[in-house]
Amino acid sequence: MTISLKKLTPNIMVEDVNNTIEFYQKLLGFEVLVTVPEEGQFAWAMLKRDTVEMMFQSRTSLGEEIPALQHKEIGGSLTFYIEVEDVEGLYKHLKGSATIVQDMHKTFYGAQEFAIQDCNGFILAFAQTA
Repeated sequence: MTISLKKLTPNIMVEDVNNTIEFYQKLLGFEVLVTVPEEGQFAWAMLKRDTVEMMFQSRTSLGEEIPALQHKEIGGSLTFYIEVEDVEGLYKHLKGSATIVQDMHKTFYGAQEFAIQDCNGFILAFAQTA
């Protein structure tokens, strides 16, 4: 196969895009790149911090685009694994503000990592490799 895969940007179904933006801005320092519509109650938004991009789309909007998703549960059985430079500093910053679902620990592959749950039930794992 000669096709080249260039990038993965998750488009995540949420109930409230505005609330999700607030969570990611306030706790993790993400910036809003674009929203639809441009103001008011958003149906979709793209956020970015450093080289990490994520899109969030309302259940109604995404369900209209992809009917197979209309009745799916939000939260998922997956983790978003994000490599960081100062995992200890991020842990200290988030402890007490975010729901920590996995405390800081050393993995079998030598990384220091921990995980939080976002405002929609998704798990974000933060890791720093040795």
